[in-house]
Amino acid sequence: MNLSQVARSIFLDTIEQVRISGVIRSRVQYEDGLLHIGELSYSMLKFRRVMLVAIGKAAVPMCEAFLPILEPALDSGQMFEGVVVDSILPNTPDTRIQFFRGGHPLPDHASRQAADAILHLLTQADATTLVLFLISGGASAMVEEPLDAEITLEETAEFHRALVQSGLPITQMNALRKHFSRVKGGRLAVAAQGATQCTLLVSDVPENALHMVGSGPSLPDPSTREQCLEIIEFSSKALGLPHRVLSFFRSPELQETPKTDHPAFRTAEWMSLLSSNDLCSNAAQLAARAGFVVVLDNGCDDWTYEAAARYLIDRLIALQEKHPKACVISAGEVSVKLRDSHGTGGRNQQFVLECARIIAEENLTFTVLSGGSDGIDGNSPAAGAVCDRTTWSRALALGLDAEVILRTFNSFSLFQALGDAIETGPTGNNLRDLRIFMSDNT
Repeated sequence: MNLSQVARSIFLDTIEQVRISGVIRSRVQYEDGLLHIGELSYSMLKFRRVMLVAIGKAAVPMCEAFLPILEPALDSGQMFEGVVVDSILPNTPDTRIQFFRGGHPLPDHASRQAADAILHLLTQADATTLVLFLISGGASAMVEEPLDAEITLEETAEFHRALVQSGLPITQMNALRKHFSRVKGGRLAVAAQGATQCTLLVSDVPENALHMVGSGPSLPDPSTREQCLEIIEFSSKALGLPHRVLSFFRSPELQETPKTDHPAFRTAEWMSLLSSNDLCSNAAQLAARAGFVVVLDNGCDDWTYEAAARYLIDRLIALQEKHPKACVISAGEVSVKLRDSHGTGGRNQQFVLECARIIAEENLTFTVLSGGSDGIDGNSPAAGAVCDRTTWSRALALGLDAEVILRTFNSFSLFQALGDAIETGPTGNNLRDLRIFMSDNT
């Protein structure tokens, strides 16, 4: 195999190794009346009612893997109900669960319906209830209802669109989302206050920031009203938010999100089931087995795609000077600030095309792959793309102006034409993006 094929194989095999079903089977067990979730344990005889709320791009796979393990724990006659919100619907619906196909990347009418259903369910929880939250990335748009009831669905969608296209760091976007919403920033935990709560997370954020997964619906929120106001005042012109949304954030009545000392969290626990660390470690093992000296570097997380491309190429240049068969693995996300008019692509393909430009300009014998673990990159059907030293020249040979394509954020058209787009379809997972940089001078 050439390097592009090796990189593609490592990416696809890594995605397979982090399948939700296998991980849940290994981390969740029921035995002798105890439900074990990682290091956490719950005596099921204490509860008369069990509620399950699953939200995000991994909601359906998490639910389908969790339910067969949970069923024996309900033998004591506990009432069971749930709400599951994903971009897909299950093959075999469960009549005890309400399923919604929530909007993504923008909230829609189903997102509001799902929010109402979840809040209605959780307000029935009490001290004899166990609430299981299964949260994964993508939840921010799939379930949404503004705190200000006068803000319309169209204004809510425009708020989300402005954030996605803003280029703001994810921490700032999350702060705004949490303070905007009835179902984010710990407010679902407050809705179920008094119940025993367990949140299981498939994380698409840095390991030390689990409160940002899906905008933290069931976890305490460290961000503040003051931070939101600073973000709004500094970025209001660039964001172009609807007038009513701006007025909401500028109001002295803006509500604070619940913090760690809120009573709702006294009986709440949470843990990460999967994260981008699992992506990196699995990919690194596969590259090492292929004979590469591997370095893990997530230092460019949340950088602009241009700065991240330059940084990781420089890391590989330095590594391959010492090791002829070198590989740099990186996970996280890069930011791409879109213009009003743009083509078809996503941050991974934009990043790979920028790497292709540098590789061609500097005549480097590198291969670069970047792909989303959810199988979806931006508004394209691809998960990502792969490039090497021939990408730029092959595009020119086909009459494609790679410079214009890069400038107009239309990268999918180029990679599709070259056969270098990576199309997996939705994976039912969401652990951020995986980037693979390879060089083989043996």
